[in-house]
Amino acid sequence: GSNGTIDGQGRMWWELWWNRTLNHTRGHLIELMNSTNVLISNVTLRNSPFWTVHPVYCRNVVIKDLTILAPLNAPNTDGIDPDSSSEVCIEDCYIESGDDLVAVKSGWDQYGISVGKPSSNIIIQRVSGTTPTCSGVGFGSEMSGGISNVLVRDLHIWNSASAVRLKTDVGRGGYITNITIANVTMEKVKVPIRFSRGSNDHSDDKYDRTALPMISDIHIVDIVGVDVQRAPMLEAVHGAVYEGICFRNVSLTAIRRQIRWQCESVYGEAHEVFPAPCEELRNNGSSSSWCGLP
Repeated sequence: GSNGTIDGQGRMWWELWWNRTLNHTRGHLIELMNSTNVLISNVTLRNSPFWTVHPVYCRNVVIKDLTILAPLNAPNTDGIDPDSSSEVCIEDCYIESGDDLVAVKSGWDQYGISVGKPSSNIIIQRVSGTTPTCSGVGFGSEMSGGISNVLVRDLHIWNSASAVRLKTDVGRGGYITNITIANVTMEKVKVPIRFSRGSNDHSDDKYDRTALPMISDIHIVDIVGVDVQRAPMLEAVHGAVYEGICFRNVSLTAIRRQIRWQCESVYGEAHEVFPAPCEELRNNGSSSSWCGLP
């Protein structure tokens, strides 16, 4: 508390990673396991070797009023990563890092499936910051135990790769469902909203190549982006179908490169959206009840 500082002195670890001489995993700056009723607040966290705050298998966690700082090229310096945890509130945080500002996770491939501890009932609100290579709020890519019932609101992102990103892969299994993302503002973001396939990133070669993720009931509303490079890119993992995707009241202006949405195996509705969405999200002019405001 009292806005003290914890400095992870991560540069030696980043250099090992940059030089491809790292023989071990890197430590998190703060990691909590199997904990209940946790409060982390009013502290500055700097230069984590790897992820900065990582609650895993935790319940009733409040993380608020944090300042998290790492050089923008520091690898994998995620800000806050709730992992297989429930009843989590993350709010009023400022984050600059070389990876996702906040990433919701729930385990990796067959290990996450076997443990089977989802991340659920999570609120992420009033978070702001920048990350040149990743997203303001990410889901996954390790999400094999499932992610559900997440509300993200009042997010402000600038000079970043994405504002919101869903990341998964063949072999993950699991699900991401009942997600609401509301009131997001962004400036100078490359891809404002992105659903992306993984890059064949697995812990070992024992993963089930038939395990596909299930993505459904994703509501993205009240989004404003200026000086973005592209329209949203929504690409499902090969063999999977993402459904129940709702966009409402989205305005993305001053698009500098690709104005057309890119959608593959992603289906739902879009209302009051600019630029015009892809055919998979086109509605017939009527507002449906399932794609209403949250």
